[in-house]
Amino acid sequence: MPVDAIINVNGDSVQALDITLLLVVITLLPTLVVMMTSFTKYAISFSFLRTAMGTQQTPPNMVLVGMALILTLFTMTPTMNDIKTNAYDPYVNGAIGQEEFFDRAQIPLKRFMLRNAEISSVELFCTMAGETPPATVEELEQAVDLPITVVTAAFVTSELKAAFWIGFLVYIPFMLIDVIVSSTLMSMGMIMLPPSMISTPFKILLFIMLDGWQLLFSTLIQTVK
Repeated sequence: MPVDAIINVNGDSVQALDITLLLVVITLLPTLVVMMTSFTKYAISFSFLRTAMGTQQTPPNMVLVGMALILTLFTMTPTMNDIKTNAYDPYVNGAIGQEEFFDRAQIPLKRFMLRNAEISSVELFCTMAGETPPATVEELEQAVDLPITVVTAAFVTSELKAAFWIGFLVYIPFMLIDVIVSSTLMSMGMIMLPPSMISTPFKILLFIMLDGWQLLFSTLIQTVK
């Protein structure tokens, strides 16, 4: 077989492998976004807010998911730029291979997740996986040698805890309005009138007066390290 034919066959094989890997990444992209970014925390916090306000399906799920995606892109931009500079650009230029590309791409993601993971969660999953956990918080961000599965599991656990904590804080002022309205209606003998019919407008008014969306967005972004 001529040499140029062999080179052509190998080139086609490499190109086919690249296409296959690209399709796999595209297929797993929704899962990667949910598990390796702050999307989960944003989406759960918005869901808690809507439930606490008692506005049923307003804003709709599409709007909540869209807002969560925008905030995710905003907070993940430095990490994505790091991956592009240190992994994607060298790979496209042929300076590194596929294996080194994936190794380099994991490092910024691991650092992001470790910065936002609680050390207790990292220790838990390191113990279950038989890995040596970082001893201090200062060592936590530099523990990029940990397996990606351990880092991701610890990160998701920490994000869920943070999301439910934010949801608890969001619930408090709206719950107080429900209690005040219910007590007032009961004292007036208006037992048959649903309290939610009276409290919902006051909740919306309170949220608007406090500029709730900007307050919530800024709080969520500040929780990301």
